[in-house]
Amino acid sequence: MTYKYPDTVLMIFCKAPVPGQVKTRLMPALAAEEAADIHAELSRRTLRLAAQNRLCPVQLWCAPSIDHEFFTASAAMYHLELKQQQGDDLGERMHLAFESALADYPHALLMGCDCPSLSESDLEEAIIALRKDHDLVLAPAEDGGYVMIGLNRPCPELFNDMAWGTSEVLAQTRARISQQHLRHHELKEQWDLDTVADLDRYRALLLIN
Repeated sequence: MTYKYPDTVLMIFCKAPVPGQVKTRLMPALAAEEAADIHAELSRRTLRLAAQNRLCPVQLWCAPSIDHEFFTASAAMYHLELKQQQGDDLGERMHLAFESALADYPHALLMGCDCPSLSESDLEEAIIALRKDHDLVLAPAEDGGYVMIGLNRPCPELFNDMAWGTSEVLAQTRARISQQHLRHHELKEQWDLDTVADLDRYRALLLIN
């Protein structure tokens, strides 16, 4: 398959859409099955965005197992490579994914699957920034985290002992970027879907589009 940027890989972290294990902050406003359906819908939207115009190779990093039918069906539909997430916490899983990807590609991006605001132009902006010798690219989120990060070399110091799942992640990450003297590029601020208010915002976005 021919890609516009074959030297860059996009890694997408995704959990299997198992009721009660995904989008739990939407419950009890939504039933567990409904929350899982939203997660699957967002994931498919993300995979379409990543794969539709063959910007770069895409890897789907799966949890808890690549054997779930959602992942095998997605690999066939979107021509993705499936990878198994490894590690005890999110930081270790992200670092190990970057180590794996950067052994095969000069540039790597990692994102989740629940950010409706990211566009293809955002992805391309991130790829171009990495290819222009920035050490790191970051897509900050309104909630104090980030929705995408890109690297040209493994940087374990960005992922160790972080306050994952809190509003401190972005500030901590920026501080470590500064401490490591990394040249970085930030995309415009994004938002991801965690709460019922976010779900209402997402549904409004669908009506516009």
